[in-house]
Amino acid sequence: MDPSKSQSAPGWTSDEKTMMGQTPPPPYQDHPQYPNPGYPPANLQGYGSPSQYGGPAYGQQPYPMGAGQQYPGQPGVATVTVQPTVYVTRPPLEHPVNDYLCYSVFTLLCCCLPLGIAALIYSISAREANHAGDQLSAERSSRMAKILNHVSLGIGLTLLILSIIYVVVVSSSLR
Repeated sequence: MDPSKSQSAPGWTSDEKTMMGQTPPPPYQDHPQYPNPGYPPANLQGYGSPSQYGGPAYGQQPYPMGAGQQYPGQPGVATVTVQPTVYVTRPPLEHPVNDYLCYSVFTLLCCCLPLGIAALIYSISAREANHAGDQLSAERSSRMAKILNHVSLGIGLTLLILSIIYVVVVSSSLR
């Protein structure tokens, strides 16, 4: 490459780059201290040849070749036939099971946190089983989510009623 030519992108001049506040890159220079580009360098000083380390020397074949022999793994030695992947899916359920997801979120936030979390997990499991077409698993998870939601709602209502009674009793005793 000619060092006198600018390394600008096509259509750019160095004036345009200086207008944008950028300096042009330095021109390309060959490095005379590296006379033999490429691999392996011709003048390896202090290093032995690759054959000294157990590998083939540069330019030599790694396996001895005889008449009619091929490299291991070369095409034509063994043929592998790959079958296309077939995905088997179940049809969607005709009547999907209720997953009680909204009910679970309500009991999680408003009633009883631990039982709400468990109900939410079972609700999500029921929803995934519905999407997968697994009727039995969806029914089982749905039933458990419903039971946990009812128990959580019962505990939440009981605590609410007890706290109202407590406030009424305490406020009436202060009068």
